[in-house]
Amino acid sequence: MASDASAEERILGGLDPEQRVVATTLQGPVCVRAGAGTGKTRAITHRIAWGIASGVYTPQKTLALTFTARAANEMRQRLRQLGAPGVQARTFHSAALRQLQYFWPQAVGGPPPGLVNHKARLLTEAAQSMRLTTDRATVRDVAGEIEWAKVSMLTPDTYAAAAEKRSMPMGYDVRTMQRLYQSYEDLKADRHLIDFEDVLLITVGILEEDERIAAAVHAQYRQFVVDEYQDVSPLQQRLLDAWLGQRDDVCVVGDASQTIYSFTGATSRHLLEFPSRHPNARVVELIRDYRSTPQVVNTANQLLAARRPAAGSTPGTWATPLQLISQRPAGPEPSWNEYPDDEAEAAGVATRIQDLIDDGVPAREIAVLFRTNGQSQAFEAALADANIGFQLRGTERFFNRPEIRQALVQIRSAAKTLGDEPVRVPQQVRDMLSSLGYSARAPRSDSATRARWESLSALVSLADSMAHRAAEEDEEFTLQEFSDELERRAKAQEAPVMDGVTLASMHSAKGLEWDAVFLAGLSEGLMPISFADTADGVDEERRLLYVGITRAREHLVLSWSLSRTPGGRPTRSRSRFLDAILPAAASNVAQRHVRTRR
Repeated sequence: MASDASAEERILGGLDPEQRVVATTLQGPVCVRAGAGTGKTRAITHRIAWGIASGVYTPQKTLALTFTARAANEMRQRLRQLGAPGVQARTFHSAALRQLQYFWPQAVGGPPPGLVNHKARLLTEAAQSMRLTTDRATVRDVAGEIEWAKVSMLTPDTYAAAAEKRSMPMGYDVRTMQRLYQSYEDLKADRHLIDFEDVLLITVGILEEDERIAAAVHAQYRQFVVDEYQDVSPLQQRLLDAWLGQRDDVCVVGDASQTIYSFTGATSRHLLEFPSRHPNARVVELIRDYRSTPQVVNTANQLLAARRPAAGSTPGTWATPLQLISQRPAGPEPSWNEYPDDEAEAAGVATRIQDLIDDGVPAREIAVLFRTNGQSQAFEAALADANIGFQLRGTERFFNRPEIRQALVQIRSAAKTLGDEPVRVPQQVRDMLSSLGYSARAPRSDSATRARWESLSALVSLADSMAHRAAEEDEEFTLQEFSDELERRAKAQEAPVMDGVTLASMHSAKGLEWDAVFLAGLSEGLMPISFADTADGVDEERRLLYVGITRAREHLVLSWSLSRTPGGRPTRSRSRFLDAILPAAASNVAQRHVRTRR
């Protein structure tokens, strides 16, 4: 057991002054306003670790909440490295589901309901019974609208009045949407099913109505930490309040300037109002940016500073932005590129990416970010033409892809057959995956084939790295070990690192970072998106671009095109957001010609 002095040095020694305040303020309400790249996860994990090392916290009575399984897994890993295993690091849904399954027999009785993992099947059935459109895009939009209603705690009866000013799925009006919502709820009830939003709603109901169960939960969890607090929905806040009871040992961490999911019900209001709800709260601001160069940070700061209040803005939805200060050495200035059309833009981006790769930037440290997933096709084609590997993010989860599911079945079967028989695992994996489309050289074909190859190549790379590590430690590496590792990763949705350029929407890039980031398609109608037709909507688009900019560590390239198709009329204009951050030499509004330079 380390001495108190050595534990303090190990846990607190590397923190900056503000992070250290977060880590050592262990009791009472704490509100951390943390800018992009300022080490918020570091601050809160070291806070939990120090609380345990100093005897203030008990690991099993500490609950750390975040929004994705990936973030929760990362938090658990960091806590283990800091000597603090046993802490529950979970998403809101995971924590609530665990409690619901445990307390269901006591609170409700009978067998617990089944869980609806995807709403599409039930929604399609409900829509068809009403003779409504059931194409994939419409069903997806309907699912999103129902999720917004439920996290806003709206029932089918109260939905219509609250949704009058919302954009409806294509071809629907509010009343039709209300009837479909009711039909969906009826189908679930008939089949004894609940969805993920119901998990939160029912858990809240049980905790608010059953004092014995509430007391048991309050005894189980004493301290709470909530990451990404700007993304909390009204329902999640109500659940957090139920978990807390009358106590206030809660630390919340967030950045109102990164609120980009309001369409799902997320709101920064809880973060901004935290000090007024907890008058004795300690408020700490993290503004030292360790991720990005001064050039990137200054661009991000300028973007937010240029915002001006607009008529119709909802009070309290825009906070004074944190003024970040880069802690990194100077880097290159951002690049600005205008192209005649989308195809030329994609080709130009591919050329610039090849230049970076030639200069030693790994492909996996490069990302192309855009506003909508529909923009990815041009970049997929351009990168495939240039024989540059890529991976799509924010579409299908890695372990849900058909080729990966097939690969896992083959590897699992072969591992059972071979047992502990020594084999050259990397070569064995290559041989098995060749039947699914893997080859030693990347295919120069359509983007779908290339994407399939990239997925399988990631498994090969993982086998190589595990074999190399085993050889360094003079240990055997079996196919069964590799199969077990894949099973563990699949359960945690921990995808292996793929050695290719990342293509992603700005929304799905949240929480990630790369050495080089290309922000493409920055024209009016795409950034801000055309349906952002309110002051609040435009503000959120500005925040989304801010999130995109702050994903870059060193290289930042911003581009737009004047026409959609080659030879088309140049009817587009660059995004209004760029006017404030373009360098003076490139800000002539009349000409707007910033040509590509190699």
